[in-house]
Amino acid sequence: MREAKLKFEREGLEGIIPVGSYLADAAGRFGVRFEEKCVTAEGSHHCKIRVTEGGDLLSDLTETESENLTETERGDGWRLACQVKVVEPGEIVVMTEQKEEKAAGKEAEAEPEEDYSKKFAELPLEKKIAELVRLEAIAFGDTVSFIFNSPYLVFDKAMDVLAEFGMKKEVREKSEARPAEHLDPEKDGKGPKGSRGRTAKHKEKAKEPEAGAEI
Repeated sequence: MREAKLKFEREGLEGIIPVGSYLADAAGRFGVRFEEKCVTAEGSHHCKIRVTEGGDLLSDLTETESENLTETERGDGWRLACQVKVVEPGEIVVMTEQKEEKAAGKEAEAEPEEDYSKKFAELPLEKKIAELVRLEAIAFGDTVSFIFNSPYLVFDKAMDVLAEFGMKKEVREKSEARPAEHLDPEKDGKGPKGSRGRTAKHKEKAKEPEAGAEI
C-alpha cells in the first residue's frame, strides 16, 4: 500500500495515511476538528487549510475550491480539506485556519450551559437517568423510538439496525460530498496510473467473439 506522511502543524499531530485519502477524513482520524461541518450541497465549507509542504502530492484544485477561495488564497496554498485527496506518497504539512474567539458570543452561551451543568449535577441519581433518557429520545428522534418499541426486534437486533443505519448514512454523506472531478477518472489528471489502459483492454476483450460463434 502506498502511504504518505501527513502533519497538522498547528495541532502538532502527524501520522501515516494511505494514498487516496481525503485530508478532511484524515483530520477526523487525527482528532483535528473544524468549527463546523461542511455542507457541500449548500456550498457551505469550513475546512480551510494551508498546505505548506507537499502540495504537488495532492489532487488538482476543484471547481468548488475555485469558487470558495480567492486568487490570493489559492496562490498561498489554501485548500478545502473536503475537496483534496492525496494522490502520491511523500510528506505533506498543512496548517489549519486560526480559530477566532468570539468572546461576547461565547460568554453569553457559556452561562446557560454552566447553569444547566450545575443543576444536573445536583439532581438525584434517578432524576439524572430520567433526564439522560429524555435527551437521548430528543437526539435520536422517531428512528430510535420505532426500533426500541417494535415488538419484532430484540435489543441486539435494534443495536445492529442503528449501527447499520449510522454507517450507511455516513458513507452516503461522504459520497455526496466528494468533488465531481474525482468521480470521473478522465477529469482527474492525477488518477491511478494505467487505469485507462486496463479499461480499454477490458472493452476490447469484451468485443472478441466467443469460440464457435458465427461472425
